[in-house]
Amino acid sequence: CFLNLASCQRCRILEQTETDPARLRFLSGAWFSEERSKRHRSQSSGCDLVCATIRHRKTKSRGQFSVNAALSSLASVADDLTDGHSGDSDSLSSSLTEPDPASLKTSSSTSSLHSAYTLSGSMMSLFSSGDFGVVEVRGRIQYSLVYDTQKEELQVRVYRCEDIASARKNRSDPYVKIYLLPDKSNHSKKKTAVKKKTLNPVYDQTLRYKVRIGELRSRTLNLSVWHAEPLGRNVFLGEVEVSLGLWDWTCMQPLWQDLQPRVYLSPDSINSRGNIMLSIKFIPDGFEGGGLPLTGELHIWLREAQGLLSNKGGAVDSFVRSYILPDASRQSGQKTRVVKRSISPTYNHTMVYDGFQTSDLREACAELTVWHREGLKTHILGGIRLSCGSGQSYGEAVSWMDSTEEEVTVWTSMIENPNHWIDTTLPIRTNLTHRSE
Repeated sequence: CFLNLASCQRCRILEQTETDPARLRFLSGAWFSEERSKRHRSQSSGCDLVCATIRHRKTKSRGQFSVNAALSSLASVADDLTDGHSGDSDSLSSSLTEPDPASLKTSSSTSSLHSAYTLSGSMMSLFSSGDFGVVEVRGRIQYSLVYDTQKEELQVRVYRCEDIASARKNRSDPYVKIYLLPDKSNHSKKKTAVKKKTLNPVYDQTLRYKVRIGELRSRTLNLSVWHAEPLGRNVFLGEVEVSLGLWDWTCMQPLWQDLQPRVYLSPDSINSRGNIMLSIKFIPDGFEGGGLPLTGELHIWLREAQGLLSNKGGAVDSFVRSYILPDASRQSGQKTRVVKRSISPTYNHTMVYDGFQTSDLREACAELTVWHREGLKTHILGGIRLSCGSGQSYGEAVSWMDSTEEEVTVWTSMIENPNHWIDTTLPIRTNLTHRSE
C-alpha cells in the first residue's frame, strides 16, 4: 500500500512539472502499462485464476470445495510450465522430485560377496525412465534381510553407503529407495531419510513389508540410491537387486554389495512374466466305474500365479484363458474370473474338457494364457503350452506344438499317470509361437 501511494504521488508531481507529453509518458511508466495490456490482453491475473478455479470447483462438487482441491488445480497449471519431470509422491525430510520409472533398462547387479543372491539383470529397469548415467555409479551399500514368521513381515534394514558418487560439486544428499518388485506401486515404494552433504551416509533404518513367505520366492528386492534435488530431477547414484527366491534366510548379518548402473533394454528380452501354479489330470472313459465318465476328461486346476509382471509394473487385473488345440473355437475357450489389483492372484478355478481318448492327447495341446485387463482393453502377458512338443498334430505341421522341455514333462507325466493330479509351477513365457486364430 505504501509503495502504491508513493508511486501515485510521484506521478502527480511529474504531471505538474513535466510539459513534454512523450517524456511524461516515459517517466511515469504509462508506456509499460499500455504495452502490457496489448501483449497480455487475453490473460487473467493470478488472483482471477484462483477465483475462477474456486467457482468452477464449487459448481462441480455442490459446495464441497476444499483448499486441497484449489491447490490441486493450481498444481496442474504449474505442471504445464515444467519440463515434464514427474514428482515423487512419498513424503521425505525435504521436497523431492525424481523420474517416474516407465521405460525398459537392465543392469548387472552382481554382489562382491554374495553374487548368488542377485539377478543377472535389473528388473527395475523394466519400469524406469530418466537421465541415468548423469554421474558415474560407484560405491557400495550395506543392508540385511530378516523375515519375521509370526508377523509375516519382511524387514529390510539399510545401514549405510560408502564412497558413493558425487552429484553436486563433491557432495550428494543421498537417500535409499526400495521396491518389492514386480510391484512398482506406491504401496511397494519405501524410503529412508535424506542425509545432507555426504558421500558416506549412515541410515540405520528398517523398512517393512507385510508379505507371505510363500510369495517371496517370486519377488525381487530393489534398493536404489538417489541424490535429492529439491528444485529439479533427482539423480540416480546406483542400485542393487536381490532375488528373494534364492536368498538364504538363515543369513541375518549385514552384507555389502557394490552399487550397479542401469542400461537400456529392449522389451523383447523379457523371457518370463511370472509363474503359474496348476494341477492337471486325465480321467479315461469308464475309469470311475459304472461307465463313467462317458468320454475321457481333461481337468486343469488353475491355482494361482506369482509375480505377474506388466509393462508398467504395479498391481494387475488378470485372468487366464484356456484352449485345447487344435480346437481354437469359441466353444473350446474357457477363462477364469478377473482377479483385481494383484501381482500374485489366486484363481482356484478348474477347467474341464471332455470327449478325449488317450491317443488324442498326443495330438493335442493345452494352451493357457495370462491376460491383463486395463479398462476396456486386454493385453496378453504370456502363457504356457502343455503338449508332447512334436511340432505336428494329426500328421500336419503346426506352430503351436512348441512346448518347452518342462511343459512336455508335465504333459507326458499326465498321460502316463491317468486319474492322478500332476502338480507343477511353470514360468509364464513371452515367446509363444504365434498361431492363426
